[in-house]
Amino acid sequence: MKVDDFEIPDGLRYTKEHEWIMVDGEKGRVGITDYAQKSLHEVVYVDLPPLGKVLAGRESFGTVESVKAVSELYSPVSGEIFERNEKLVQSPELVNQDPYGAGWIVTIKPSRLDDDMKLLLNAESYANYLKELTKKK
Repeated sequence: MKVDDFEIPDGLRYTKEHEWIMVDGEKGRVGITDYAQKSLHEVVYVDLPPLGKVLAGRESFGTVESVKAVSELYSPVSGEIFERNEKLVQSPELVNQDPYGAGWIVTIKPSRLDDDMKLLLNAESYANYLKELTKKK
């Protein structure tokens, strides 16, 4: 699905802060959306959280820095940081090049998945949210 020039893949869940999560069994891979990476422009640094860090849903777990701005990263779900995308240390531009693939940021082992997923947007709801958001600009 596309809104304006922004990709919004089906099968993911989204936050209004522009993070996405793809749940696969007992883990969820997290990144920022195409909208977020295009708004930031050239990403130059990603602050990755430590492995084992326990997060509440919507809690900040790091930042993404670009030549234009610094943006907080928020966990879509409660859980423990299980894996970090270490490639981003040397190649933060992967977030711009492939936000839904090679540019993922962390994998979380969710602790309250069913409850947290109810609070997230599906692709259609996120697309409608972006339409409203971009209309205001």
